[in-house]
This record gives sequence, C-alpha cells and structure tokens, in this order.
Amino acid sequence: MIPSAGHNLNQLNSLNLEEVDSLAEIIMVMQRRFLASLMGELAKGKVSFPQFFLLGHLSSQGPSGMSCIASLMDHSMPAATGLVQRLEKLGYIRRSADKEDRRKVLVQTTPKGNRLVEGVRKEIAANLAKVMELLEPAEQRSWLNIYKKIHDYCTSCHR
Repeated sequence: MIPSAGHNLNQLNSLNLEEVDSLAEIIMVMQRRFLASLMGELAKGKVSFPQFFLLGHLSSQGPSGMSCIASLMDHSMPAATGLVQRLEKLGYIRRSADKEDRRKVLVQTTPKGNRLVEGVRKEIAANLAKVMELLEPAEQRSWLNIYKKIHDYCTSCHR
C-alpha cells in the first residue's frame, strides 16, 4: 500500500491504543522490578525517591540554584528548601553562595552523595546486564537507541 499525501510510513505503522496500553503495563512491571531493589538501596541511606531524583540530577548536571531545583521537582520554593535541608542534614549535598551573585544559593552533591548515586547506578546497570542477556546484539543496540531518544525527550523542556 502506498501512503496517501496526508500520511507517512510512521503513521501507518504506529501502535494502536491497545498496544500503547500494553507498553504502559510493561513499563510499570519494569519499574516495579527495578525500583524494588532501588528502594532497598535508598533505604540504607535513608533517602526517599524524590530525594534520590534530586541527587541524581545534581550528580550528573552539577550545582544548581534553588529556583532551578524547585522547578525541576515541581515544588514550591519552601518545599524545595525542605528537600534540600533533609539531604544536607544527611550529608549528601551542601549549599554555598554563588560566587557571581552572593544572594543566590547553589546546591551540589558531596562525595557521600556521589557515592550513593554511583552505587545505585551500578545496581541498575547490573540489572540491565541481566536483561540484555535475553536479547540478541541487534536488539540490545535497538533498545539503547530507543532509550537515547526517550532520554533526549525527557531531558528537554517537554512536559
């Protein structure tokens, strides 16, 4: 079948709603499977998932200001401040004045925070290595390419 003027091949081969729903179920199962071990690791460090999300962001992106953190976490400024205070009390992050504007506060991970993020990352990588054993090399490469696209979407300004 030749696509008509208003359609492209991607539209003709798109998943239907039932297939998208099936994909959502698969993702939920994967999250439960991977998050169960993640939550165990985080419990050792007394860190909640939102706190870990912030730690991961700071570890990969570097120091951030409080307004950026509030926006990233979709929190009010007081809620973001509370989140930062709890992580600071646990020794995972530290706050300092911005060298260019002393009125602004920058938040960054400590070596302890970086170790926690790296430990969890290694645990996730170990779980993914087990999953990769089930796939052919071409499937592994395809999965990586798909997740790179998803990552690019998730790290852009789309909400």
